[in-house]
Amino acid sequence: MRKIIFMLTSLFLLGACTGKTSQPASNASAEQDVPDASFEYKVDKFADVEILRYYVPGFKTLPLEQKELIYYLSQAALEGRDILWDQHNSLNLTIRRVCEALYENYMGDKSSEDWKNFETYLKQIWMANGVHHHYSEDKIMPKFSQEYFVSIVKGVDPGRMPFRDGMAADETLNEILPLMFDPKVMPKRMNQASNADIVATSGINFYEGVTQKEVEDFYNAMKDPNDNTPISYGLNSKVVKKDGLVTEEVWKIDGMYGKAIERIVGWLEKAESIAENDSQKEVINTLISYYKTGDLKTYDDYSIKWAQDTLSRVDFINGFTEVYADPLGMKGTWESLVNFKSEEASKRTEIISANAQWFEDNSPMDSRFKKEEVKGVSAKVITVAMLGGDCYPATPIGINLPNSDWIRRDHGSKSVTIDNITSAYENAGRGSGFNEEFMWSDVEREQSAQYGILTDNLHTDLHECLGHGSGKLLPGVDSDALRAYGSPLEETRADLFALYYLGDAKLVELGLLPNEDAYKAEYYKYIMNGAMTQLTRVQLGKDIEQAHMRNRSLISNWVIEKGKADKVVELAERDGKTFVVINDYAKVRELFGTLLAEVQRIKSEGDFEAGKALVEAYGVKVDQKLHKEVLDRYAGLNLAPYKGFVNPVYKLVKNADGKVTDVTVSYDEDYVTQQLRYSSQYSVLPHKN
Repeated sequence: MRKIIFMLTSLFLLGACTGKTSQPASNASAEQDVPDASFEYKVDKFADVEILRYYVPGFKTLPLEQKELIYYLSQAALEGRDILWDQHNSLNLTIRRVCEALYENYMGDKSSEDWKNFETYLKQIWMANGVHHHYSEDKIMPKFSQEYFVSIVKGVDPGRMPFRDGMAADETLNEILPLMFDPKVMPKRMNQASNADIVATSGINFYEGVTQKEVEDFYNAMKDPNDNTPISYGLNSKVVKKDGLVTEEVWKIDGMYGKAIERIVGWLEKAESIAENDSQKEVINTLISYYKTGDLKTYDDYSIKWAQDTLSRVDFINGFTEVYADPLGMKGTWESLVNFKSEEASKRTEIISANAQWFEDNSPMDSRFKKEEVKGVSAKVITVAMLGGDCYPATPIGINLPNSDWIRRDHGSKSVTIDNITSAYENAGRGSGFNEEFMWSDVEREQSAQYGILTDNLHTDLHECLGHGSGKLLPGVDSDALRAYGSPLEETRADLFALYYLGDAKLVELGLLPNEDAYKAEYYKYIMNGAMTQLTRVQLGKDIEQAHMRNRSLISNWVIEKGKADKVVELAERDGKTFVVINDYAKVRELFGTLLAEVQRIKSEGDFEAGKALVEAYGVKVDQKLHKEVLDRYAGLNLAPYKGFVNPVYKLVKNADGKVTDVTVSYDEDYVTQQLRYSSQYSVLPHKN
């Protein structure tokens, strides 16, 4: 039931496109607010990552009150940074602080290969918010030796080192060295192997001293099968065993992570004082109440009010939200995103949401699983102003929330597509050579150039607004019934809904596509990415583990297999290279519809075994020969498969009386400076929580 769709390797396709499909701002003056010639999208490049900037068009023309509101919400977005680091692993904060202190205070040779590798390692863990890769879940292994690391730690004045809880250097090193250098110690942040205790073998800090069975039994005992409006059990807590009993440590203002949450609340209170309207004020107040009490019923109240607030121009996400990082799909990582509506660009999403019932009624899924009445589906295109927590440095391009099935059923949901992030990807990816290397012919490349951005944005809109909001569970079906397979299957369901309708004449009728062939650009890109090019994000010899990647692999490989006999779509070789070839786009759409019907049945009925079989058969395993070929071809392009971002910097301008007269925005902070500033300015948690 998770709702974020991330920008993928396939976005290098945007390099061949000629322009955006919509303006990012709402009026003439805002439309003229574009980066000047000195604006640099590309900031840094290291390992498998490229760091970009995003511009915030329209911010300068906002009313002062909205600028000030964005400032306070942005500060709240940054105060939760350490929470995410600790959630990812209990030793992450200690490792980060030791490495940052070395970076700032080591006075030895900084021209050596070891030091350069150390700098790269620090940049990598900043990108991942911890020592495990942000996407693959594998531990990031340093390319410098343990001996070198120990020597530089001991080469710095101990008074300048942040050793944990007054511990000496040797004690701190003994604690962190195994995690940093031993490949057998917590090798994965989240383990999803089907034959493992995925709680005990994951490095995530959501559980301590408990097994998978103990956690499942703990929450199953709480659930009422007759409850039609269940809370999101376990969303905001760590499960531990104390005196032989399994219990929760709740994340709230007087509980775990309390110091950081207190500061988040302080900024939210400032934001509440200048809220745009009473509805937004009530949203913020309810969120504050939830942070103070940790009560998940209050969280549901907040989620409902947030989903129903469709009039405020400025909007935000702040809290324990997405559950991708939890092997059991229950615990929410802390994230925040501050944004404002792009009025002109939102016209297409408003058309989609206004026709939500038509799409539901005409879906190929069984009528038993369709919503009789689609409620409260709202969608808009937004300009992001600040990224925080699990949205930073890597960020989504589309979001649909709340995640609760019953809230979406009874109260609706809110979907967004992030316009200025996709624009940053587009501008940074121009002229990459990706399309020339991986597309079958000029026909596919020309389709991408003409329609690629439009169909990619529409896919995101349909995925978030309609895909996640479609369908229903049968009475008595537990929303957690699919367990570890729930995330990839939910993303599969939403993607299939979007793909199926991209090829429908209704989109042309609604004016969303210019003709009945435009959808082919997205079909080709999607299958090429799912079957081939996303493998650039997987180490050779590894299985696919990330939920979105499993989803895309599942869809693409299933369609290729089912369409093989009639050569609907195939993998063809030419000059020793493999390509996707689609021979019948209409039949590909039929296959998307067939698979959508089955995935919806699996979710609606809570058919765990069928869901597991589908994911394991098509979404996990990798053809090693094809994988090596893709990696070799991609290496020749000198591209980074992952992108992260630095945030703009906002500052209050005050007059002599202390009254705010303006909020400025600047874009000149680099990646290293920003990360070190955030660690200095927004870090109040103890080393180990």
